[in-house]
Amino acid sequence: AHPVRTTPMANLSRKSPNFVATRFAGSAKLIGRLLECNDASASALLPYLTYIRALATMRIWTACFSCLLMLTQAYAADEPEAAPAKSVADSKDPKPKNERSKEAAKTSPHKPLTEAEIAAMVKVKLAQVRKARAARLAEARAKAEAEMAAANAAKRNTEHWSYEGESGPLEWGKINPAWAKCATGTRQSPIDIRNGIKVDLEPIAFDYWPTRFNVLNNGHTVQVTIPPGNRMTLTGRTYELVQFHFHHPSEEKVEGRGFDMVAHLVHKDAVGRQAVVAVLIESGRPHSLIQSIWNNLPLEKNEPLEPVTTIDVNMLLPQRRDYYTYMGSLTEPPCSEGVLWIVMKEPIQVSPQQLEIFSRLYPMNARPVQPDSGRLIKESN
Repeated sequence: AHPVRTTPMANLSRKSPNFVATRFAGSAKLIGRLLECNDASASALLPYLTYIRALATMRIWTACFSCLLMLTQAYAADEPEAAPAKSVADSKDPKPKNERSKEAAKTSPHKPLTEAEIAAMVKVKLAQVRKARAARLAEARAKAEAEMAAANAAKRNTEHWSYEGESGPLEWGKINPAWAKCATGTRQSPIDIRNGIKVDLEPIAFDYWPTRFNVLNNGHTVQVTIPPGNRMTLTGRTYELVQFHFHHPSEEKVEGRGFDMVAHLVHKDAVGRQAVVAVLIESGRPHSLIQSIWNNLPLEKNEPLEPVTTIDVNMLLPQRRDYYTYMGSLTEPPCSEGVLWIVMKEPIQVSPQQLEIFSRLYPMNARPVQPDSGRLIKESN
């Protein structure tokens, strides 16, 4: 402790430390109350007020209050706890306090801890820390897993769509905000192809080769995925064949006429622009490529099957390569627009038995025709 000498105010210079101490001596009791310490301990802080006074003279108020706060906090941390109030037993015990303390010391002498005891205590503490940490990690992991499961469930519920009922085509635009084009788009597919302008359209350069493939029943259709190497070129752009799939009945109509099925050959160019070749299908003769795909249908949904055989996608194309073309969209969510559509005029044939196989899987997986919204349709002469 730092004792403070009291000196009459008249005999002190305003710059003297004693003046400052005397000026703020009245604050000792206030500081004592704030720190819950005695007046003598609180008075020990008063010499520091000289430094605060000097800072205040330089108008550095922020430094003054910060310094005082740090000093009081530091001193409070070092101040021993207040003695507990006397118990009833203490008030009844006639012995002086010093004697009671000596007796207590004799009955419970303080022994220094051995290295083994310290090591045991450290070991117990480390075990407690590890246990607490493991519990926190387990709780955090369980919480993260629960949140992920809830998010996945919400995503599944949000993104479930179908071709009928509450999740059917009329509701696609409401199920997911990213699918808004399904309800608001002006270049949606499929359409009923009417009143096309007959012109000399550029022939499509198909560059298809025998290739490996895999077959997937994705819950919406049967999809055949093709590795890179099959492409087509039109209007100076080359599009890579990515996959083809089927719809029953056909989604496109021509002058109001529908077909039994349609195959959509989905292509994409180097910058991501999409072009879809639609091959109309009607009942008639068996089709060998279609049969190869049906032979390799996977037993479970969403589990692709990769056969050891190859297919030649050229076999899906009709003999005559005349076509209709217009701008449209994907025919399933997210219904993205800006898709170049090429609908072959001549249909291909499959047998009634081959139609039956697909219709058992998907009795109806076709989006209804959409308004043409005055879009331009061109067709080969």
